[in-house]
This record gives sequence, C-alpha cells and structure tokens, in this order.
Amino acid sequence: MTNPSIPRIAIIGAGLGGVSFAIGLKRQLRYEEFIIYEKASDVGGTWRDNIYPGCASDVPMHWFSLSTDLNPNWTSTHGNNDEIQRYWKQLSIKYAIEPHIAYNHLVHSATWDAAEQLYHIVVEDLKTGTKTSTSAHILISAVGILEVPRAPDIPGVKDFAGDVFHSARWNNSVELHGRKVAVIGNGASATQFVPLIASDPEVQVTQFCRTPNWLLPPIRANYSSRTIWIFRNIPFVMKLYRWWLFLRSDILYFTIFKNGWFRSRFAKTLRKYILANAPEEYHKHIAPTYPPGCKRMIFDTNYTKTLHKPNMDVNWNGIDRITTDGILTKTGEKLAFDVMIFATGFIVDRYPINVRGSKGMTVQDYYDSQRGPRAYLGTSVPGFPNFFMLSGISFLAAQYAAHLKRLIGPNTTTGHISLIYTVEVQVNYIIKLIKPILKGDVSSFEVTSKATDVYNDMIQKRLSKSVFVSCLSWYRTGGDGRITSIFPGASTQFWWWLRRPVWSHYTAIGAGRWERRLRNQRIRRSLLFLALLVAASLQLTLPALQDTELGVVVIN
Repeated sequence: MTNPSIPRIAIIGAGLGGVSFAIGLKRQLRYEEFIIYEKASDVGGTWRDNIYPGCASDVPMHWFSLSTDLNPNWTSTHGNNDEIQRYWKQLSIKYAIEPHIAYNHLVHSATWDAAEQLYHIVVEDLKTGTKTSTSAHILISAVGILEVPRAPDIPGVKDFAGDVFHSARWNNSVELHGRKVAVIGNGASATQFVPLIASDPEVQVTQFCRTPNWLLPPIRANYSSRTIWIFRNIPFVMKLYRWWLFLRSDILYFTIFKNGWFRSRFAKTLRKYILANAPEEYHKHIAPTYPPGCKRMIFDTNYTKTLHKPNMDVNWNGIDRITTDGILTKTGEKLAFDVMIFATGFIVDRYPINVRGSKGMTVQDYYDSQRGPRAYLGTSVPGFPNFFMLSGISFLAAQYAAHLKRLIGPNTTTGHISLIYTVEVQVNYIIKLIKPILKGDVSSFEVTSKATDVYNDMIQKRLSKSVFVSCLSWYRTGGDGRITSIFPGASTQFWWWLRRPVWSHYTAIGAGRWERRLRNQRIRRSLLFLALLVAASLQLTLPALQDTELGVVVIN
C-alpha cells in the first residue's frame, strides 16, 4: 500500500470470499494495492471458527473448492472443517495473501465521500483497542454469513444454571460424559454432532425439534489411494469430475426445484427412506409434510441410526420455557439437564457494518426501506458507489444452510450448488466492473435504482411461483415474507447474467474519457459488423453478376 496515486481496495473479511477476491485480483490483474481487515487471527471464516464434532461439508469437495486451485488430495468426498481450513490457509500462503491481511482488526464503519470519491473507514485493533481511520476507493464486503450465534427465543433462556453454549461456539472444556444433555434444534449442524456425542452411552441426549427436515441417504465416502493417485497424475480427470458435479447440481435444480411432478415422487422416496430408518415411535413427526427443496435438505450422517440408541430421545412437544435446572415442555413435562447446546442459527437479516453511502443511508437503512435485503445481481446496492458484496460462503453451501441467518449478497444462494462457484462468478464480475477504476479511467460506479428494481421484480416474480414459497424458512424475510436469499435459477443462469457488466445499469463518475472510448469501441464494432455484412453480400452478388454476363442466370 505504498502508492497513494493508485486506487486502494479494502476487503472486509478473510474468510473464503475475501481470500477468493484477493486471489482474483492477483491472478487476473496482478494487483497488489489492497488490504483485508479480519477480526480473527487467521483466515478461513466459518471453517476456522466452527469446531463442533462432525463439522463437515455437504457439498462434494471437488465442487466446494476454487476452479483455479483444484485439490487432488481431498481424503473424502465431503471434507471436514480441519481439512477445508488447511486448504484455504495453503491458498493464502501460495498467493502471498497473508502480507495483505490485518488480523484482529474490526471494521466499525465506512462512509462514502463524494468529493474525494472514496470511503473513510474506521478500524479497531482488537488487541489494543485502538481505533484508526483509513480510506479506500473500493470497498468489498466479504464478511460471511455466520457471525453472531442466535440464542433460541424461549422464555427463561438466561435462567439455566448448568453449562450452556451454542454449537457454533463449541466449548470443548465442558465434559459431557455421564451428564444429561439437551440439544435445541435439528438443522444440519445438530444432525452432524448429535450422532457423535450420543456415541458415548453415558451421555443422555434429548433433542428438542420443532419442524422436521427432509433427510437424504448418506453419500460420504473416503477416497482410495488409487483414486487420489488418479486425481494427481492423470490430466483433466479432476476437471472432468468437477464438470460432472457441476452438471449434476443443475440436473438437481431442474428436477427437484423446478419440476413439481418429479419433486412429488422424490418426496415419496425420501419419506420411505426416513420411515424405514427412524424408530417407529417418531414416524408421526419425523417426515416433513412440505415439499422437498422448500427448505435445505440434509444428508443423514448416521442420525437415523442414532435415534435407535437407548441414550437418545427426540422431543416434539415444544418448549414452554427454560428453567434453572432444565426445560418445561408445552405439555407440562419437566425435564432436568446438566448441559444445554443451542443449534439455533444466527442473527437474521441484519447487515453488521455501518457502511454509509452517497445518499446518507446505511446498507441496513436501505434494506429496511425495501422490507428486506435487496441488491442488483446480489452484488451491487444503489446509493453505494464502489461497494460490492460477495455471497457469504459458509455452511450455506457447506452444511449450516438450515441455520443461515445473516444475508450478505441478497438472492445469490441456492439449495443445489456450491457457493464457492457463486462467489467465483461474482469475483469475476466485480473485477471486470472495477477494472476501469483501477486503471484511473473512472472514479466510481453506482448501480441505478431502476436496474435494481427491474432485476428484483423479475426474480421475485420467478420466486413467487417456486417451491420456496411452500413453507416457512430462513430463505424468507421473517420466515414467511419476501424471499431474500435464494437465486431462482440454475448455476449456468447465474453465470450468464454475471458474465459481463451491463454498463448502462451503472452511473459512472469521472468517466468522460472512458465513456468516449467505450462509445468509440461500440462504433468500431458496429462498423466492422457492417463491413462484414457488405463483404458477405458482395461475395454472394458478384458471382451471380459474372454468370449473368455469360448468359447464365444463377438462382441461389
């Protein structure tokens, strides 16, 4: 960051999104004038922070990794948090991202200065408590989607006198052996850690569930040494395999998410699987009545087998309140516990940083005015020049999807593809968009309200006819409102819409030369196209004229 005349980029977050964007800057533009502010002490985001037993991806690893950096050494089809964290740490070293990262630094605010065409940023050093001011011409939000764990909204939640923690902040110092453990929640994280804590017969587990989830048969498998050798040594095998995973994900979209006839038959198959594997005493509650795809579907990681264990119980009666020594159910039953684990997601619908744009509004102010998160292509927000958001990569694509509660990059997520793919598409789009700024040809780009409204009206119209409106879910504002997180299309469609910027959808400042050059390029392309048409026409006409002179009429 030594040349003040070169536009400076500030990236908030050194999770998967922030590291991916930094890699994109280096690989595509060889650009070095950027800094990443990370409030923790390492890269990796969610995969760094979540250490609960069984934490793993539910997206195949050759799909849940960067297309530029395929890894032949994945030990299984679906990696655990340690393996995934190592992958991203190695990438940060490989691309020399580490020198650009200010660890233990929390961004408090960023305010757009129209006169200077940059953001004034307030950052706190969490080790010293010192706050400093800095600036950047471009601000990238890569803060992720799993930040502040949500405690359940249950009376008496603070009254419990025993050990209590959230699964996203797993407390390894709490001894579970020989104790009664209450697990509140039954999303993807609980489905992963419950079988492991219940594997100790001296741990009595009671899981409190509200709404059942569609469980998919287990697909995780370890790679053999031969398979890993093939990935390492035979050219194109990994790329072909990744392409197959890509195509399979879109096939899933067009069958489960798009086709009602297939979806209903798929529901029957899943229902048979669930009832065949779960204890009969739970059959009344454990199979969902809403259609598959309406909420995130969850892979069965020995969960249904665990339900048969004598030290495992599932309670569907609902919680009336939490007491000092346990839980009072809505049927009046009092249950005593020593430990309480919340698997209840994260704070919902709030953008966590005070980013203030050209109209004096913060990002959250804008969200509130729109009745929920809203953006153009899930990437740009009107009123916020040179501010771009990446999909928060995390367990949404990896496993925590049922508990996603903070929406960063509205309407960019799906229930069928890897969010790393989504972020790569966004990274490529943003880099094309900011290239004129980095070259000094433009001061700022701000997406227009009209383009944002047209885009969002279109996707909401699509979503209103989709499976996602068939139930209450985190996909929707407040659980039952407008769908603000899901992209209504296949992965290929998302790529197509973001393959290049539509410049007319943005207002450019300080762009006189660039606009003239862009206009001249369009004129040259039009003239070239016209010249080719004329040449082709002459090529067809001249032979006919020559033949006519010889007394022969040729009809083409």
